[in-house]
Amino acid sequence: MNPNLIEYIKRYVSVSETEINKFQSYLKPKRIQKKEFLLKAGQFCKSRYFITKGCVRLFYIDNKGNEQIIHFGIDNWWITDYESLINNKPSILYIQAIETTDLLELPQVSFDELCQNVPQTERLFRKIMEKTYIAIQKRIEYIYSLKGEEQFQLFIAANPEFTQRVPQYMIASYLGMSPEFVSKIRAKKK
Repeated sequence: MNPNLIEYIKRYVSVSETEINKFQSYLKPKRIQKKEFLLKAGQFCKSRYFITKGCVRLFYIDNKGNEQIIHFGIDNWWITDYESLINNKPSILYIQAIETTDLLELPQVSFDELCQNVPQTERLFRKIMEKTYIAIQKRIEYIYSLKGEEQFQLFIAANPEFTQRVPQYMIASYLGMSPEFVSKIRAKKK
């Protein structure tokens, strides 16, 4: 098993070596190339993905044809479209590689069985969802309470790895800003 995934799991739950091996048996390695899609709008999301190495973005296309980035995923993060996955409905989202990305796929059809065989799995994913929910709450709070420049500086300070791996226009989309506005902020900082 990927040592980063083992460390990740153990950060949240106590598991035995046997449970780790069982968990591993449900995962399928997958690689997607830069710009390749893991999911497209209209498809059904059927899995959760642990990113072992790489970077992806989760986005939708608004009614004006603009890409609106909702979330990024980098090394040692999980990514999926939960609405499509849980409600078994076609996705309105895309998941696309920003760079060549290695993943471990956990198919939803196996998830309940995994939870029975390794009961700590439910606790692990509950904790992941709690952290995700907190991050979403913070993001909404920042949107309503901070000026654009403050949002950008806070994002960069909290996520310095993104400035090296994610194009500026994608960071701007995630923050709900124009690329030109982000360029002005960066120019002022220099």
